[in-house]
Amino acid sequence: MIPKQFPPLVLADWQPTRDTVHGYAEVLGAVRGALSANQKHSGHRSLLAAAAGLTTTSIPSGPQTFELLLDLAGHRLVISTNHGRLWQHRLRGQSQAAFLDELTSALATLGINTNLDRNQYGNPAAGVYDVAAVERYWEALSQIDQVMKRFKGELRAETSPVQLWPHHMDLAMLWFSGRRVPGHENEKPAFADEQMNFGFSTGDGGIPEPYFYITAYPLPDGLGATPPPEGAQWHTEGWQGAVMPYSKLVGAPDAEDMLLAFLRTYQAAGMALMTG
Repeated sequence: MIPKQFPPLVLADWQPTRDTVHGYAEVLGAVRGALSANQKHSGHRSLLAAAAGLTTTSIPSGPQTFELLLDLAGHRLVISTNHGRLWQHRLRGQSQAAFLDELTSALATLGINTNLDRNQYGNPAAGVYDVAAVERYWEALSQIDQVMKRFKGELRAETSPVQLWPHHMDLAMLWFSGRRVPGHENEKPAFADEQMNFGFSTGDGGIPEPYFYITAYPLPDGLGATPPPEGAQWHTEGWQGAVMPYSKLVGAPDAEDMLLAFLRTYQAAGMALMTG
């Protein structure tokens, strides 16, 4: 197997561009969520990695289905339908509001209405779109997606897809212990399943650099005492979980093995505590 390559991805170097792409992803996730059937744990609101970028997968609209692709390799927004129609528009750093207008106008020509809340998805501020930065991000994200899918394939219990959540711009996967959490079955079904969350963030206010994280709900006693693998540590500021900076993988000859060791170590520990 050819080793995975993780390019440098310093948030401070591309944050305005990251925020612009984040705004576009939010719009795609909102369209998918508005028109798709509800899925367990809000899976109908996420985006998935395709060969060239982030896709909504197929979305129903009456007798037709359509797909939205945020093409981060070709720097386009692409709409395709099951009737063979294709529409594309260049990503150039337009504001989220302009992006929303362009998308909804194109969908309207196909007879598709979305009625998204412009107060939530119509930020008028001009964006920034650094093509080279987007390509580095996509190189990193597509490699991380493949490693996480390899990890997912090792697990016998139920898991979610590896998916990108537009609200936080993190690529993540849930693992379920199979046990129920009392008291949430009706009011908060998303919290009714004992689970662990494995993900990658480009950075945020709490940790202003790209990082991998592992959390659990409910957090089992003793998980924080798990001896961390190389490059990892237990995080306690604002939330509790295991963290490994993305920078630890950059240039590492065994980067994929390091990431898998991080994921496997805490999953095994969590499984033992949750189901033991």
